Amino acid sequence: MRVDHEIEGDVIVLTVNAPRIDAAGAVGFKDAVRAATADHPGRVVLDVTQVEFLDSSGLGALVGVMKLIPGRKLELAGAGPIMRKVLALTKMDKVFVLHVDRHAALEPRDAA
Repeated sequence: MRVDHEIEGDVIVLTVNAPRIDAAGAVGFKDAVRAATADHPGRVVLDVTQVEFLDSSGLGALVGVMKLIPGRKLELAGAGPIMRKVLALTKMDKVFVLHVDRHAALEPRDAA
């Protein structure tokens, strides 16, 4: 699975270039994220705009990725209706920070 990354200020934006995060790609997904975030201490935004399907292994991979960035929350940008449904059904929508899209994720935050 290809995961591109770019730095925008103190934010690393990882873009999943695949329609699925599932059992077949879970290990590759985690490895790609681990490599990209290894030396980045700032916020981590995962752009999942292209992801149309997420199964339980994919959800496990997202949790695994979150554990790779201790002390920070994994922020998801652009989750579609199927992915949002899986996250809501498993109550993981309360664990991950969800943004409508990448632009919203990168908007300046209030200091308060």
